[in-house]
Amino acid sequence: MTSVVPKPPVYERLHYREILAVSIETFKSNKVRFALTALGMVIGTASLILVVTIGLTGKQYILRELNSIGTNMITADYEGGTIYGGSTSNDFMTLDDLKAIRAQVPGIVAASPMIQLHDQIPVPGGKERDVLILGVSFEYQFVRNLVIPSGRFFDDYDTNARNKVAAITKPLAIRLYGSEDAAVGQPIKLNGLPFTIIGTFKERVETFGQSEISDDTILIPYTVGRYFTDTDAVKELFFSMSDSDRVPLATQEIQQVLQSRHRPESVYKAENLTQLLDVAAKVANALTAILLLISAVTLVVSGVGIMNIMLATVSSRIREIGVRKAVGATNQEIRLQFLTEAVLISLVGGVIGIVSGLALPVSLRFLTDYRVPISGLSVIIALVVSSMVGVLFGTVPATRAAQLDPVESLRYE
Repeated sequence: MTSVVPKPPVYERLHYREILAVSIETFKSNKVRFALTALGMVIGTASLILVVTIGLTGKQYILRELNSIGTNMITADYEGGTIYGGSTSNDFMTLDDLKAIRAQVPGIVAASPMIQLHDQIPVPGGKERDVLILGVSFEYQFVRNLVIPSGRFFDDYDTNARNKVAAITKPLAIRLYGSEDAAVGQPIKLNGLPFTIIGTFKERVETFGQSEISDDTILIPYTVGRYFTDTDAVKELFFSMSDSDRVPLATQEIQQVLQSRHRPESVYKAENLTQLLDVAAKVANALTAILLLISAVTLVVSGVGIMNIMLATVSSRIREIGVRKAVGATNQEIRLQFLTEAVLISLVGGVIGIVSGLALPVSLRFLTDYRVPISGLSVIIALVVSSMVGVLFGTVPATRAAQLDPVESLRYE
């Protein structure tokens, strides 16, 4: 015979409703006090939401800027010397190395060799200026994610035909000809040979001179750059992968191919931006964590405010507590009553703070094209933290109210 679990009496099911109703009535009779107490939680939770939003936005911006440089890009260069520190003849990379790597490493969608030259060109004012000339292939534009504001970049036909064409940086075009558009079509002499400027270029993201491109850089076809060198050595190799997930493994494979094609003692280095991206992400996360700690201090201060107000509320309601105990209220019920009020203040403030904190990023999403990141986890954390603050800082006042002597409370004036 199965036993039937009896349903709890109706008065027990309504017990918590009564506690909630009493709490709401208390707030209605002390609206100003309730609003000022909840204000601290509003500010605290709103700042927590905004801090997470700012942190995610900053992280998104940093990663997007680094992506613009080329997260799929891998560079390889010859470091010189030997792994044992001895001296030996140079063992530079060549165009054959690039061809071998493209054949042996899957996933490469673009590649370019680079040779480096230097020259001086006349500038307005009768002076000469040092310029950096880089001989690259037409795929260099895609590997380095370059922007072409005016004219065009040289193509495969220019490279194969060894056309004497050049692309110059935007700052150099303005310095020499006054504007980017005016530079296109102008003749320029490099190392004694006449070239025609067919376009201007710039990096998609400003690297402030921390890349191979400077303000006074001129790009020419690699095949033409060979006219000025007496060897087939290249200074650097550039590769772009079809999938960013392949970059770490491909970096190792490129280095292995280079090492296998040269003397064992020669030192080569293949690098990518993955490590830089990881560092940037960690820095952004660390800054977000620090800002979250600052927001947590605000929440703690709000919790102390709630505790102070609830202690004052207990003092002003001593007689009420005595009456409730006289008619049968237990210490647990008195404790639960005041704890409920503290949690309600904290939760209401937290919800209003969350709405206020989300208002800015949501508005920016609607008013602008920029997709401000919104963290659902931060909303959950804000709700949990606001509830915990109410419980932690409401426990002391609730315990003090429960411990009041009913006889002394009834005598209290």
